[in-house]
Amino acid sequence: MIPIQLTLEGLYSYQERQKIDFENLTEAGLFGIFGSVGSGKSSILEAISFALYGETERLNARDKRTYNMMNLKSNKSLIEFDFINYENKKFRAVREFKRNSKNFEDVKTPNVTFYEWKNDNWIPLEHSNAEKIIGLSYANFKRTIIIPQGQFKEFLELGATERTNMMKEIFNLQRFDLQQNVSVLNSKNKSELDQLEGQLKGFEEVNEEQISVQKEYLKTEQKKFEDVQKIFRETEEKYVKLKTLKDDFELLSQKKSDFEKLTQQKADFDVLETKTEIFDRVFRVFTPLISEKNKLGKEHDNQQKNKEHQFKILQETEVQFDNNRKKLLAIQPRHEALSQSKIQENDLNFILQMLKFSEEIETLKERTKKGSEKVKEVEANQKLIQQKIDELSKNAEHLKPKKLDSSLLLNIGNWFSDKKKLQESLQNQTEKTDVKKNEIIRISEDLKPFKISSETFKNDFKIQIETLEKQKKTLSDKRNQLEVQQKLVHFANELHDGESCPLCGALEHPNIVEFDDVNSELNDIQKQIEQLEIQKENTQKQSLEIEKILDRKKIFEEQLISEEEILKQIQTQIAEHLKNFIWTEFNAENQTDFEEKRQQSFSIEKQIDELNQQISLEQKNLEKERVNLDSYNKALEKFRLDEAKKEEQIKTNEANLKVLSWIDYKEKMAVEVDEIYTKLSKSNLETEENYNKLIKEEKELSPKLAEQKTIVIQLEKRISELEKEISENKTSLENALREQKFNALEEIRQILVQEINVQEIRNQIQQFRIQFETLKNSIFELENKLKEFSFNEEEFSAIENKFKIFENDLKLANDSVVKISSEIGRLEKEFKKKENLLLDLAKVQKRRENLAIMQNLFNGAGFVRYISSIYLRQLCDHANVRFHKMTRNQLSLQLNENNDFEIIDYLNEGRSRSVKTLSGGQAFQVSLSLALALAESVQTNAQSDKNFFFIDEGFGTQDLESVNVVFETLMNLQKENRIVGIISHVEELKEKIPVSLNITKDEERGSLIEIV
Repeated sequence: MIPIQLTLEGLYSYQERQKIDFENLTEAGLFGIFGSVGSGKSSILEAISFALYGETERLNARDKRTYNMMNLKSNKSLIEFDFINYENKKFRAVREFKRNSKNFEDVKTPNVTFYEWKNDNWIPLEHSNAEKIIGLSYANFKRTIIIPQGQFKEFLELGATERTNMMKEIFNLQRFDLQQNVSVLNSKNKSELDQLEGQLKGFEEVNEEQISVQKEYLKTEQKKFEDVQKIFRETEEKYVKLKTLKDDFELLSQKKSDFEKLTQQKADFDVLETKTEIFDRVFRVFTPLISEKNKLGKEHDNQQKNKEHQFKILQETEVQFDNNRKKLLAIQPRHEALSQSKIQENDLNFILQMLKFSEEIETLKERTKKGSEKVKEVEANQKLIQQKIDELSKNAEHLKPKKLDSSLLLNIGNWFSDKKKLQESLQNQTEKTDVKKNEIIRISEDLKPFKISSETFKNDFKIQIETLEKQKKTLSDKRNQLEVQQKLVHFANELHDGESCPLCGALEHPNIVEFDDVNSELNDIQKQIEQLEIQKENTQKQSLEIEKILDRKKIFEEQLISEEEILKQIQTQIAEHLKNFIWTEFNAENQTDFEEKRQQSFSIEKQIDELNQQISLEQKNLEKERVNLDSYNKALEKFRLDEAKKEEQIKTNEANLKVLSWIDYKEKMAVEVDEIYTKLSKSNLETEENYNKLIKEEKELSPKLAEQKTIVIQLEKRISELEKEISENKTSLENALREQKFNALEEIRQILVQEINVQEIRNQIQQFRIQFETLKNSIFELENKLKEFSFNEEEFSAIENKFKIFENDLKLANDSVVKISSEIGRLEKEFKKKENLLLDLAKVQKRRENLAIMQNLFNGAGFVRYISSIYLRQLCDHANVRFHKMTRNQLSLQLNENNDFEIIDYLNEGRSRSVKTLSGGQAFQVSLSLALALAESVQTNAQSDKNFFFIDEGFGTQDLESVNVVFETLMNLQKENRIVGIISHVEELKEKIPVSLNITKDEERGSLIEIV
């Protein structure tokens, strides 16, 4: 997938509509999205995921996702994403959702539409399934294309089953799941085999001799059948008569017993029938009347309570209305005199202002006098401060020639600092090199006990293993001969005259071979073979152990070469650094002398700074006095202007007076006048507010009173109607009680409590009566039928035994005749088919063996898991190319026997450990390597020229050197036609990436995007 453009509006912190043109970014191959924490960087990836799949990493559907995704200052959210899929087709995904104007927290379900660019137009698609377009589920999309913040290690930590399912989806491994195809072939072959075996079961004795024997046997069996048939017919006639008589007598006895039971139940059914009829009659007559009685009583009580409540409200409303009328009449005179009182209130307000202005004029005259005196004092201070500044400036100029140049001191100080860092780096690198050398020496010591040549040891071990294999083969051949001899001894001991030989079939055994007992020799050979197996296994283990040690040695030798190269570079840098010392007044080997002179210069500079600070302070004081002088002069002018303005205002207010006279109040205190004004103003305000309040209450109470009277009248009318209906219901109940001959309603309630199912009971009673009469009639008929007969049990038993014997003989004879006839016909018809069927059976059986092998291979998706493990190991190999480089050949990734990822640590003798033991930075490195390898495999599988890969964070766990290694890896991806986007706040990356987006967050406008 390649992004083209993304438009955002009203999403998370993006308030205004923002558009990202990815075409300029993707042309660079590597670009970044940078911004401070919380600026909205990760929201861009969230928007892409939500536009395509309707899913986000931070929120799910239960989190009120649409409400929380929408910007709180927006009423609409829009995401529009254009992209190219793996088929190089252009698509657009649009999701839009709006806020309910009547409920702020109700954000409607997003509308989603997908488009395809065809014939220079966007054509809407009938579906919105991104998985069909991109070829990846959401889970695998965020593992191979866009990796969200905090999810970088997900693929690394997946379980074996989840990882296999992911590989099946991404690489279409379902095509290797041939279990169903084999099952279909196996079922078809099994059906053919069953059919052939079923046909051949009847062919076991099919031959010409057998057919002749069966024909002679048929003649004998037919004569036997005719004799038995004659005797059976005579006996059958007697048996049928006695059997019929016995059945009749037994049936009569059983029916009499059943009739006696029914007779005992008859009285209970008569009582039940009476109770049922009474219940049915009472239920039909009284149930509607009682229900109506209860309903009317309940409604009457409710209406009575409601009437009492509404009447109480009516009384309260009438009292409020009367009180309001009385208050209005009392306040009416004061309200009519209110206009004249307000004119007097306004005049008092003018007089208060005039008294205040008179007081302020006196104050201004006093302040003008004091200000003139302060101006003279400030002018004298200015002269004293200027004299002090001139003296301090002379002292500073005297010290300046004694101070060294600051840039010179800085350059020399930096030179000595760099020299110290280089010497420390040299020492550290020397220690690293020594560690690698010591490790190589230690590994070489580990190899000495094996006494092997590293160039020829593999061939030497191969020769040893081949020699052991040859010895084992010789012993195995000898063991097989002895086992054959042992079997022959067993067969020889089991041979007896008259019994057939299991090998040749002979019945006589004149010369039985004799052998010595070979059990002891067989045991010795078996022990030798087992010993050779142990030697072979030990040799293989030793070979593997040596190979591991040599691999470790090779890795450390490569690391030593790398470390020595770094050591040489540092030594070269030190030599170049020494040449850069160009200051003749100082000694490159005497840093102490430089530090002393620098400290002297710093001391002089400090004195000059202190003098400059004092000069600056005095200049500030001088400036402050100047400002004060200006301020005082301006204040004096302002006092004079204010005094004139206030005198003019007094004249203006005096002209505006309508009722009162200024002369009457001129000599009074402002507090006294203010008290008169406050009382009058408060009285006027209360009169107006109370009058308006009473008028408003009268308007509200008048309709409420009329409404309440109507409610009470309606309730009284309804109660009267209910009382009439209750009386009518009571009369109906009393009439019904008389008609049905009951004394009180309680009797009716006792009957209805029984809750009898009338229809069901009536059906039971009817079934009983039918059964009773039917049984009674049947007994009468049987007694009439059997009154002239008697039954002898012993005579019947004797005849029955004879009948069964002759019946069985006849059946056997008939079966024998039929069987022999059928067999002869079958043998004659199917003899010709036997040979062809046997040939077909052999072919199908051979095919069954082959299909069984295939069934075991493909059963339970085992072949798919096997293919998945191959893809995983290839993925692991591709990831290690980058992971080795990132870790400087110290770590490697591998799959264990359970297809789980493990780490090989070459700094710890190449031992394996769990990926969970990695540090945060190492986990990021291996996850990045895996993610890149997986993305490459997806790209290759999709046969796309370019593909896109987005990383959100992860660089914060890396040190500067690791960041450089990772960045170099990402830069190399450009050569592989891969586009990589990075989201980060790491400044070092921002400086290295030429094209990027910068996200800033404005308090008023929200997140803003600019291309840097």
